[in-house]
Amino acid sequence: QVHLVESGGGLVQPGGSLRLSCAASGVFFRLSAMGWYRQVSGKERELVARIVGGSTNYADSVKGRFTISRDNAENTVYLQMNSLKPEDTAVYYCNTFLYTPAKRDYWGQGTQVTVTS
Repeated sequence: QVHLVESGGGLVQPGGSLRLSCAASGVFFRLSAMGWYRQVSGKERELVARIVGGSTNYADSVKGRFTISRDNAENTVYLQMNSLKPEDTAVYYCNTFLYTPAKRDYWGQGTQVTVTS
């Protein structure tokens, strides 16, 4: 079975930092593209960052502030978030797309990030 479990969310002040973690199981991790998405209530889920091998992509809104990385030995993907803004407040989801056991996106349960004074 495929499981993605996020952790590391919380409440921080503007300008603060958080590091999110996503532990993956049931995935050939080193060959899998991994991503972080976020969603605000009433809004569409949006891509924040993606890593495929050593290649990374970021939403324009987080470039220079967020960094995605992976530890293949631990089957874990991270999102380091610096210089946080209130606009970053959202539920953050870990994502991968697989062809087996089924051809679809797989998601974690989400972790809440709240940036406020």
